[in-house]
Amino acid sequence: MTTVLEQLNPQIHVRFAGRSLRLNAGALDIGSLSSDREIKSALARHFGVGQAMFASHVVERHDNGHFTVRPEAVFG
Repeated sequence: MTTVLEQLNPQIHVRFAGRSLRLNAGALDIGSLSSDREIKSALARHFGVGQAMFASHVVERHDNGHFTVRPEAVFG
């Protein structure tokens, strides 16, 4: 069940450069209407890297308003 606090304060779980971090989406000016490209661009600015560093990452949107941004999984 999604709480009002979760809806008002969405988090982004990011896996990048061997680290796993949780960031406040609002602090990055990201919201539920942000495109994948906008999310990746905001993360690139946050980490001080080029947008290409997030080109192979996947943005997952969760029912509670949170996001997960992770490298694309490769199977096989």
